[in-house]
Formats: sequence, structure tokens, C-alpha cells
Amino acid sequence: MAVAAAVHGGYLPSKFRSISGKTVSQSKPTPPPLFISTNPNDVIPNHLKNLYSLCNHSCHRFPKLNSEGRVEPVDLNKLRKALHHSYIVVSVFTRPAFVPGLVPELAPSLTGIGGDWIGKVVPVTPSNGELVGFGRAVSDSGLTAAIYDVMVIPSLRRRGIGRKIVQRMLRILVNRDIYDIAALCSDQEKPFFRACGFGDDVLASTTMMYTRSASADSEDEQIVKYAEKISWGL
Repeated sequence: MAVAAAVHGGYLPSKFRSISGKTVSQSKPTPPPLFISTNPNDVIPNHLKNLYSLCNHSCHRFPKLNSEGRVEPVDLNKLRKALHHSYIVVSVFTRPAFVPGLVPELAPSLTGIGGDWIGKVVPVTPSNGELVGFGRAVSDSGLTAAIYDVMVIPSLRRRGIGRKIVQRMLRILVNRDIYDIAALCSDQEKPFFRACGFGDDVLASTTMMYTRSASADSEDEQIVKYAEKISWGL
């Protein structure tokens, strides 16, 4: 299984707690009304960049962190290119009113007769909703695919939104007869992907990431970083 990417959502078995001596199941919060899109045109790059920032998610496998542990902002031009060349793009929208902590003046709003009431009853769409989840897949369109950048806004995690994103991508890939599907994830994110049907690579392959050495004096000097620090006697 490859390593590194971002997944948000808690899909492990429900925890239990004791109330008045009785053990009861602690149910998972239900998701708000959602609109799930697979149309790349529904994603506004600037809005997606903001989602990356809110989720503290980096497109880089070795991101630079500031003193507060925040990753560097994603390059908007590169993000546009990544969206354009992605095989599948899944975006999730909900009403701004269902996003805790959202600054009202930054949220889309509906105007006209009815005001807030209309905003609660009309269907969620990309044009009137807030981007709260995202994921994408890259593929050769025939044999293999890999899932990247699955993320959900922090205030709406653990509500099944992340799983919906992955399930939508898997359904599309399998319907196109692509079954060699990898999910790039950290050790902390493995339980989520296991809950989505992923397992360890039966071939026991290891993802190897290429990066230039910070002290390299020429193009020929390079280092390869492994997911685990393994020294080979070569």
C-alpha cells in the first residue's frame, strides 16, 4: 500500500460510554444535506485552495511546515493543472448554514422572498452550496488508478462524507473495468481506507518517493526517501 495523502472521517466501530451504569452505543453524527458532484467544472480552484488550507492538507508528500505546523499553501496554477488532468474529481457541497464556524459573509447566500426559509428547503447545488469535501483519482484509463487528496472540512468530519467520496470514485473506476486501484495514505489514515475496502498490497510492494537533496550541487546528485528508513547494501 502506498503512503501519504489526506483522508478525513472516522469510520471505525462506534465507541461506547456508560450513562447511569448502562452501556449504550454512541451514534455517529449524521451528515447534513449534500450534493456530490463528479463534474470538474463544479470545482472553483480558489474555493478548493481554501479547502486545502482549512484541512491543512498539502499536495506534496514532503510538505514544508511553519512554526504552527501549518502546511504551505497550494500553488493555484498547479492546482488548476492537477484538476484538469485528474481522471475523476469528486466534490461535495452543503448549505453554509450546516458548516459550523463558517463566516457568514464568506458564504453563498440566497436572496429574495422567503430568505432563510428558502435556503433550508431548496436542494443543495454547487452554485448555492459550500465546498466541504473533495477527492480525486489519476489513472491511465485502462489498467491502474490511484486516489489522492481525499479531505473533508474539519467541522464535518466523522459523518461519513469521506467514505461517500471514496465510494463514488471506486464505483466509477470499477464500472470502467479498472480494478488495480491504490490509495495513498498515512498510517493514521489506514483504518479509514480499510473501512472503504482497501487492504495491504498482496505483492508487499513499497512506495518509493524521489526528491532532490537540499545540498545537491548538480543534477546528478539525488536521494530517494523511503516510507520507512531502510538502508540497502547496494
